[in-house]
Amino acid sequence: MERRQPLIEQTATALAPSGQGSNSPASLRLVSWRPGSDEFVQFETNTPQPTSVLPTMIPATLPPVATRPLPTVYFYGGPVAAEAGGTAVPTAVQPLDRYGNDLMNIALLGHDGELTEDGFIRTDTIIIVSINRTTGSVAMLTLPRDLYVYMPGWTMQRINLAYIHGETSGWTDGGFGLLRQTLLYNLGINIHYYAMVNLTGFKAIVDAVGGVDLAVDCAIEDLPLIGAETPSGAYPSTNEDYFVLPVGYYHMSGAEALWYVRSRHNSSDFDRGRRQQQVLRAVWRKARDTGLLGNVLPLWTEGSQYVETNLVVEDILGLVPLAISLDPARIDNYRLARTYHTIPWQPPDGSNVQLPVYDTLRELLQDFYTPPTENQLLFRAAAVQVVNGSGNADWDRVAAERLAWDGIGAVAEGLSPEGVIDETILIDYTGRTKGSSAERIARVLNIRPENIRLEPNPNREVDFQVILGRNYSSCVEDGILPVGG
Repeated sequence: MERRQPLIEQTATALAPSGQGSNSPASLRLVSWRPGSDEFVQFETNTPQPTSVLPTMIPATLPPVATRPLPTVYFYGGPVAAEAGGTAVPTAVQPLDRYGNDLMNIALLGHDGELTEDGFIRTDTIIIVSINRTTGSVAMLTLPRDLYVYMPGWTMQRINLAYIHGETSGWTDGGFGLLRQTLLYNLGINIHYYAMVNLTGFKAIVDAVGGVDLAVDCAIEDLPLIGAETPSGAYPSTNEDYFVLPVGYYHMSGAEALWYVRSRHNSSDFDRGRRQQQVLRAVWRKARDTGLLGNVLPLWTEGSQYVETNLVVEDILGLVPLAISLDPARIDNYRLARTYHTIPWQPPDGSNVQLPVYDTLRELLQDFYTPPTENQLLFRAAAVQVVNGSGNADWDRVAAERLAWDGIGAVAEGLSPEGVIDETILIDYTGRTKGSSAERIARVLNIRPENIRLEPNPNREVDFQVILGRNYSSCVEDGILPVGG
């Protein structure tokens, strides 16, 4: 079989034909470009190493594209039973307050239709991406597949069945139409568009950008999974037939990334949602850093054969400037916490589901709709240097990525000149007693209060330095079980 070229190897620039002022995507022509002799190299350790920097690509300015008006929302007005699926049907929640912002909400869906023989499409991955076109910020919210919600006109059921029921019941706009109404009724979120992929599509999208770099901060253990590949950095577990992917920094192909996002033997569906967001961010970062976002038409062409969506190319072109210029500090990640935002419950059919706790969930959802404040952005602007004295390869990268996930700017600087140390240390060079990010950095990285040093330096090059020690524990997620040795 002929090898499919990653798009990074065949990058093209979209240009308007000379002398034409048309803003129609049809008027664009493609100019091929290949990044010299730079190659993606797979190292034996599966750990990315410094390589020659790809040539800086200045994308041509795309002609302005008139974006479509967002779809009009309508509210379900049919009868609602008092009880269904063994529990009371909740009343419809009020739509979330947008605070006057221009929001475009897209549901990213992943389904397992290739693995089932019953013809059912279960959208086990549901990530809502809210793009704030007023503030230039983005928020992502992952919903657990077993969230037990009311589906208008039907019953109480797992949210991952909304799409297929809409498809098979003749709902207006099919599966997306019912999913949209389900999310609006139960969460108060109006979804405008959707994009859905199967397992093959997921792998193809990751491979199209040349693979992704991922910081694994919690060791993962699982069996080999159908359609996926166990990452090359994994080793056989003491549990027969299982593999362990230890904490570290890895370059993964689409098939390896699929194993990473689907694994949940020693974790949970809630943690799997976190890893799915992590891969989504990694794909965006890779496409931005390699110039692919400035050449969105071939990326759209490549992806459209794998993605089912109601987005059109005009919608995508309208988002390109934000995607290219987006500051990672303006990306927020949200997910539900088990036993806080949901309660485990068993309906009459004996299945295990999660009932929403609306008192706590509403606060999370309103935060999801709220862009970062200036004070939050100031906290996130702290310059943090991370050096590795843990004795474990690439853990400085893992810690830097963990800080970035919380919106704190951090740079991994390799091995500590002091060598391996026992305790992780945080040095605060700012001298601030109020408004310092030190407490937040210490909380994210599990640094003991007695290991925070205040060393004010008006000539500092960084605000904080983290020196990782042997005791550094990168995994701060709930519900992660120990792996086999």
